[in-house]
Amino acid sequence: MQPINEIRAAVKKNAPLIHCITNPISINQCANTVLSAGARPMMAEHPEEAAVMTSGAGAVMLNMGNLTDVRKLSMLISARSAKQNGIPFLLDACGAACLPTRRQYALDLIGTSLPSVIKGNYSEITALADGGYTSSGVDADKALTPQAVTRTAMELAAKLGTVILASGETDIVTDAKTTLFVRNGTPQLGTVTGTGCMQGALCAAYLSEANGFDAAVTACAVFGICGQLAQTDKGSGSFMVNLLDALSTVTDEQINEFSKIQTL
Repeated sequence: MQPINEIRAAVKKNAPLIHCITNPISINQCANTVLSAGARPMMAEHPEEAAVMTSGAGAVMLNMGNLTDVRKLSMLISARSAKQNGIPFLLDACGAACLPTRRQYALDLIGTSLPSVIKGNYSEITALADGGYTSSGVDADKALTPQAVTRTAMELAAKLGTVILASGETDIVTDAKTTLFVRNGTPQLGTVTGTGCMQGALCAAYLSEANGFDAAVTACAVFGICGQLAQTDKGSGSFMVNLLDALSTVTDEQINEFSKIQTL
């Protein structure tokens, strides 16, 4: 695997443009996350702009949170443009487990252009693999164990031929051949909205300088470590500020010291 700090340094050196089509709930956090990595965010979502912006980007993030007809169309256009122009992109399948329409939309988009990384929480990845599975809301089902989701993620990665990032207390990254567990993070990440989206935006930034597997592992480790560094007793608002601070100031030494990455 490409060293994490080497990927981080490449993004900071090259300052790639990262095109994000994401939900308005977390658009500000995602843009700031991309900036914190040293990349340049562009949040254009109009259908007339999607293809052009994608064609000139270093990487793309497509996030299914809070879908609208316009955003659905724009993401399909962006996915097609990414395929035509060889642009790596990440699909965040937000809500795929609780809404059949979103699950089907994710599968349609994957069929249009295969993402470099498909990201989702344990429930969302399970729903993409099993059409009979459903959950309540956008939070992961606590009954799903890392062991069960690992098997599901590996099968999905093998079926589709891409990288799967299943986010949770233990982040699982697999391309079916190699599977890594990233055990960084804090429960406090679940007390504010948009942290899953931010992890996806960070992965897209790294995707501009690394393959899908290495970008996903790097994003999981860096974001989880920054969550640990941001922990506070002051409350959710202070935690979010601390998280953004940590993302923009975390050092190579802290990454080396705190990363908890294990092989299956």
